[in-house]
Amino acid sequence: MVDRYEQFSGLISGIYRQIQKLEREEMEKYGFKGAFAQYLLAMNHRPEGMTAAKLCEVCDKDKAAVSRVIAEMEERGLVQKIGEGAHPYRAALTLTEKGRDAAAFVAKRATVAVLKAGEGLSDGHRKLFYAALELINANLQGICDGGIPDSV
Repeated sequence: MVDRYEQFSGLISGIYRQIQKLEREEMEKYGFKGAFAQYLLAMNHRPEGMTAAKLCEVCDKDKAAVSRVIAEMEERGLVQKIGEGAHPYRAALTLTEKGRDAAAFVAKRATVAVLKAGEGLSDGHRKLFYAALELINANLQGICDGGIPDSV
């Protein structure tokens, strides 16, 4: 069982590190931080705007991380708050034109990366792979919420 755990956690960690590396390298080409990539894509899918709280939920990041990135993205002219006097964390955020351009760049590069990463997978294998990941994610969430049972 330990071998399975080590293999699983090692592969997931490796995939995550590679994704972060690609985000960092691609965003540097645009003059931005790698952390911007996921936020830009999430916001690009919601042109009507979204709150920082919703961004936390969608990107599965904590409030502090989202607040830091949003502040920096605002300074760089990528996002803007909608509405005057709104609580900073509850105000709707939208991409500026510069932000939409950056999001289009990220989306294009992410599409290429995902296609290359999935080379050799049939549509059936891909469907099973994502179904398995969703199930594992749900099971792990249940364990996190309830704790690891004493026995199986």
